[in-house]
Amino acid sequence: MQIDFSTAAPASAAAIAFPVEKDGLARLATTLIDAAALDLAKAAARASRFEGEAASVVETFVADGAGGVRRVLLLGTGAGSEPDYERAGGALTARLLTSGVTSASVDFTGAGATPNAVARFAGAAAQRGWRHDVYRTKLPEKSKPTLASIVLHGTPDGTDAAWSKQKALTEGLELTRTLVAEPPNKIYPETFVAKVLAEVEGLGLEVTVLGEDEMRELGMGAILGVSQGSAKDARLLALKWSGAGAGDPELALVGKGVTFDTGGISLKPGPGMEDMKWDMGGAGAVVGAMKAIAGRKAKANVIGVCGLVENMPDGDAIRPGDVLTSMSGQTIEILNTDAEGRLVLCDAVTWVQRTHHPKTIVDLATLTGAMIVSLGTEHGGIFANDDALADELLAAGKASGDLLWRFPLSDAYNKLIDSPIADMKNVGPRGAGSITAAQFIQRFVEPGVKWAHLDIAGMVWADKPGPNFDKGATGYGVRLLDRFVADNFEA
Repeated sequence: MQIDFSTAAPASAAAIAFPVEKDGLARLATTLIDAAALDLAKAAARASRFEGEAASVVETFVADGAGGVRRVLLLGTGAGSEPDYERAGGALTARLLTSGVTSASVDFTGAGATPNAVARFAGAAAQRGWRHDVYRTKLPEKSKPTLASIVLHGTPDGTDAAWSKQKALTEGLELTRTLVAEPPNKIYPETFVAKVLAEVEGLGLEVTVLGEDEMRELGMGAILGVSQGSAKDARLLALKWSGAGAGDPELALVGKGVTFDTGGISLKPGPGMEDMKWDMGGAGAVVGAMKAIAGRKAKANVIGVCGLVENMPDGDAIRPGDVLTSMSGQTIEILNTDAEGRLVLCDAVTWVQRTHHPKTIVDLATLTGAMIVSLGTEHGGIFANDDALADELLAAGKASGDLLWRFPLSDAYNKLIDSPIADMKNVGPRGAGSITAAQFIQRFVEPGVKWAHLDIAGMVWADKPGPNFDKGATGYGVRLLDRFVADNFEA
């Protein structure tokens, strides 16, 4: 979606939208349509019981003065907060995306919106327009997107700078959504890396890619154990951004990148297995956030690390009962090969600590079905060894719209993954499955390192549209991480 800013009035026949705050219909005034057309639009709004609620839309047609008609929309912006403007921007695109309209204008004159609110409106409008129709060769004409551009008028001073940040964020979201939406025969560890490197070229990121030979030399037996049943070799991808100058990164973002998960020998049921193409949603969020951070030239030192594997059940696959040795030297008894994400993360977490020495680590993973049972698709789960870090992430979630809910960690849960023949088991009992998964990862975090684990299993894919996404890949985590970096790590 193309977003433009203009001081010129839109063409007389162009579709035009006006933001309206809660209970602000009577105050709406404009010179872009005549008084009779404005009165008609207001009458239509009253007849529709429109009161300016966030994301509410009234659409009508008025005479354009040249014998034709003009589409006019009133967009509810609620109390006028940044999130409300964001919802309004998404609602505009949702209404017009397949309407036949190719371009729409939005008049912010007199709306009282801040630069950040306008930028979030524009960002959501662009984000809501993303679709992945690459493989749909017989899409009906009326189902094809037509809206290609949105022009904003009457914006306040400072909007350009605010929009440049939102534009970078939107481009990061698009990368994440594309990776998550692509089928597993198109995106696997090698092609994931190739796609990301093409998308971030020229942004100034320092790239590291490890193949299986390099990982074997480093003793990364956990991630290689997951990979050994697949014909596709594993990769470890690291993107380092040094926006605050030379030195080790303060923050490491670590993502689970299982590009397809059959469950391995502990095979998943057939129905719904196709959804496991998005089991790399944590890695997708990490690379999208890194693209956004680099794109807006954040004054922070951050590294994003992705452990990339397929989990397949061939004759070389790991078995329940096997024992793996991780890069940390700790041994892991495998009870269930479908608990593979934590094996990928533990080696990635060890690698980034030994190589780059971050003071804070945040990992993201579509890790457990138990998290979906707990929180559904409304919140991601957060576990942390530091209260201040947890509070910062919870605040970033509220500010960005990527919501989180905190879960406990304790020694009582930790004991549930002790093994009689190795240092630990890769699963605990049926109860507290998300917690014992987090406790597993915590065993690989070095003393003194702040760490948080985000279980986002219910958040990376949606069966119904949201404020800034259609059905399918949501891009969850990108906005959260970008806001977390901006609020807590920017110099």
